[in-house]
Amino acid sequence: MRLLATSDLHLAYAANRGALDGLSAYPDDWLLLAGDTGETPQHLARALDALVPRFAQLVWVPGNHDLWVRPNDGTRTRGQARYDELVALCRARGVLTPEDPFAVWPGDGPRRIIAPLFLLYDYSFRPDDVPLDGAVAWAKAGGVLCADEAFLPADPHPSRIAWCERRVAEAEARLSGLPRDASLVLVNHYPLRYDLADLRLIPRFSIWCGTRRTEDWHRRFRAEVVVYGHLHRRTTRWRDGVRFEEVSLGYPKQWNRQRPLDAYLREILPADAAPAVPLDGAPLQ
Repeated sequence: MRLLATSDLHLAYAANRGALDGLSAYPDDWLLLAGDTGETPQHLARALDALVPRFAQLVWVPGNHDLWVRPNDGTRTRGQARYDELVALCRARGVLTPEDPFAVWPGDGPRRIIAPLFLLYDYSFRPDDVPLDGAVAWAKAGGVLCADEAFLPADPHPSRIAWCERRVAEAEARLSGLPRDASLVLVNHYPLRYDLADLRLIPRFSIWCGTRRTEDWHRRFRAEVVVYGHLHRRTTRWRDGVRFEEVSLGYPKQWNRQRPLDAYLREILPADAAPAVPLDGAPLQ
């Protein structure tokens, strides 16, 4: 029995949909799905309908693309209501979400708890000399502007920063109450540490990549592994003896279309997990 992970399937792209359809079955294994499955609820439903029959259990967290609302796309939900809609799609199919009780990993080894998180970002992944109110302008001056600024509403919250603050506080309270005799597998779409948001080609994109409020969560909450996506840079890294796994597939030009999607599933547990899959394309967002 294994715990596998992937993210950033981006099913708006036909090549990625084809890769999903060709995935093998893993009836004894669990899958962590770490966000950016697509850009509409229909994309998420398609992914879940393909993946649920192939795995023993799915665990899902949202990414920013999952929450996008494009003009004239027929979407009826925004912000919190969109997130609630996606959670309902998951629950209808038996998929665990950040709104459900954390699951105890049933595989071999010490007691482990799988904690899916939805934390967003607050523009704090920026140099100390860049003020918060100048963060987006700083990124734009470097030639970068995230489409979230147009497509990711925070309703009814006054801003994505406020939404992030609420999500972080709620997650912090839940994690603080977990038994101390268990280690955790933390799953979030965004990296939990600023130093992991190292996008070499577009470094100023970092402001849309997380919050500094989670910098020490891997130590504070006894994480064994932290799983994330968003960066489209498949890597395995270590901080303070904790393994950090970026597990994204990415856009079609960022993975080798001659390889099946199976080759891009990352083994998280057992602890002697497989080596990271090399990055096949440019680390673009």
